[in-house]
Amino acid sequence: MKARVEITLKQGVLDPQGKAIANALEQMGFAGVAGVRQGKVIEIELAETDARRAEESVRSMCERLLANRVIEDYTVELGI
Repeated sequence: MKARVEITLKQGVLDPQGKAIANALEQMGFAGVAGVRQGKVIEIELAETDARRAEESVRSMCERLLANRVIEDYTVELGI
């Protein structure tokens, strides 16, 4: 079973990379970009076939390693 984890900065946390991307887009002539927030996507191939156990496992991975819960939020999608 495959899982996709999307990790983004929490609202209110400054995003200097997003700001740099927005500035670069503006300099390249892309007008009207009001803001950019960047994040990361992690795809995980799991041997687990039970969806509930797979999701629990991936959420545990996020809580323990993949996401910095102080400044980041995450979503988990299974069966991609």
